[in-house]
Amino acid sequence: MNILQLSTTDASWNLAAEEYVFGVLAPRFGDFFMLWRNASAVIVGKHQNTRAEVNLPYTREHGIQVIRRLSGGGAVYHDLGNLNFTFVVQNSPQEQVGKVSAIDFGRFCRPVIAALRSLGVNAELSGRNDMTLAGRKFSGNAQYQREGRTMHHGTLMFNSNLDTVAQVLRISPENEKLRNKGVASVRSRVTNIAEHMPEPCTLEEFEQRLVTELFRAEDTRFFELQAPDREAIQQLVTERYGTWEWNIGREMTFDLVRRRRFETCGTVEFSLNVRNGVITAAAISGDFFADRNPTEICEKLTGLPLRPESIHAALSEMNIGTYIRNLNLNELVDLLTME
Repeated sequence: MNILQLSTTDASWNLAAEEYVFGVLAPRFGDFFMLWRNASAVIVGKHQNTRAEVNLPYTREHGIQVIRRLSGGGAVYHDLGNLNFTFVVQNSPQEQVGKVSAIDFGRFCRPVIAALRSLGVNAELSGRNDMTLAGRKFSGNAQYQREGRTMHHGTLMFNSNLDTVAQVLRISPENEKLRNKGVASVRSRVTNIAEHMPEPCTLEEFEQRLVTELFRAEDTRFFELQAPDREAIQQLVTERYGTWEWNIGREMTFDLVRRRRFETCGTVEFSLNVRNGVITAAAISGDFFADRNPTEICEKLTGLPLRPESIHAALSEMNIGTYIRNLNLNELVDLLTME
């Protein structure tokens, strides 16, 4: 295992470094474990509508970066009190059957939980992709897969500003209970690891102890980025992670919005323009995970009558579960045609 500890706190650079390690360094040098921190930033999932998920006026006023990542899932807040970790690993031949591996958060969260418990922190895996302490979330996790490799990344809120977390992330329309309670309710659902440590320590001390516990029984080497690596990462910032087009995207106006939260896969939202009963444009967003580009569904929808039988027939040959993990065709048709 190569261990790479990034020194910059620029979110756009760190997200670009993740992609570079995943696409360039891992094929050459093997598996990686990365640790990194961002100055104040909101990191949105690949398929999310940034305007719907983030309080953009607040982020602009307070100088908080908004950066989109490669993986799906929901938006998370980072600051210098939050330690981020990333595994980049080659999938086994068994995991590569059918070229799509099952998303297994436990595979990567369990070692982190074991390391935390060895430090006296009674962490647990909870729900779809969270780690919790005493029922309160301190870590959100996401995954991205391509070319037989998996990138799993997560947050470790050590001593983050939890009030800011509540200010920058919008509460989804489905969760009316939280919407009514507002900021205080969001604040009550999250916690910092530092509050649960048996003895006080700094984040830097915690980081080094975490690495020691995680890889006590493994061969590791600390990896250093070279000048060509840094130049290539900066190029990714210029072309992708530092651009408005990637992070926010152009604004579109739609006639209809079809949104639902599924227990199996998360929130899925389709925005549709419809003229004379025919779909003329479609866009998809949400905190789901995907193995293939879900905009291919939107391309298939364009030009179809907004009728269950028409949509079902047009999408019947698509494996919907590879575009929206754990969603099936009937559920998708019901979502699109609900009244």
